[in-house]
Amino acid sequence: MAVMAERTSQTSQMSVEDFERIAEFAAKETDDAVRFEFINGRIGVRKVADGDHNTIVMWLARRCMQTRPDLDLYQNQGLEVERYREGRARPDAVLVPEGHFAGHGGWADPSGVLLVVEVTSYDSDTGRRDRQEKPVAYGAAGIPFYLLVDRDTYTVALHSDPEPDVGYRTIRRVPFGDRLELPQPLGFELDTEKLKEYVD
Repeated sequence: MAVMAERTSQTSQMSVEDFERIAEFAAKETDDAVRFEFINGRIGVRKVADGDHNTIVMWLARRCMQTRPDLDLYQNQGLEVERYREGRARPDAVLVPEGHFAGHGGWADPSGVLLVVEVTSYDSDTGRRDRQEKPVAYGAAGIPFYLLVDRDTYTVALHSDPEPDVGYRTIRRVPFGDRLELPQPLGFELDTEKLKEYVD
């Protein structure tokens, strides 16, 4: 199914440099319990992940290690996203070639990233953030695939064919329990049956 996302124009609340200073201060002062993102010129606060959320990310990490040991799945690696790199996102997981982020700082260029992963949180912003803003930002950054594990709808959605102005042109969505093929250069399949155990 082909889907085109709409980009909303908003006035930026602050500069990227100011945001990075605030985010760094908050991470240090709260022992990383508070995480900020900067998407569409607005600061967003990410909810602290629950046990099921983290278990889903670990489940995916095991699948990747078993099928593609040449790839690394980083958790919470900051990425410079959106056109002209004016956004800052911290995906739940980022799949890259082995050792890709060595030497990078807290906010890395998304070049070379193969897949970003988000797992929905049970909060009021998840629809806007994970289903609307993130696909546009990740697509604008040229990231080939965005995988959304949606615990509200019991589905896994693979966004592909990035387009700078719209995010991703194609979305393949399957219900928990079905298999989802991750095409090349990923080249493996996810059996999502286990995800049924990790939703409330």
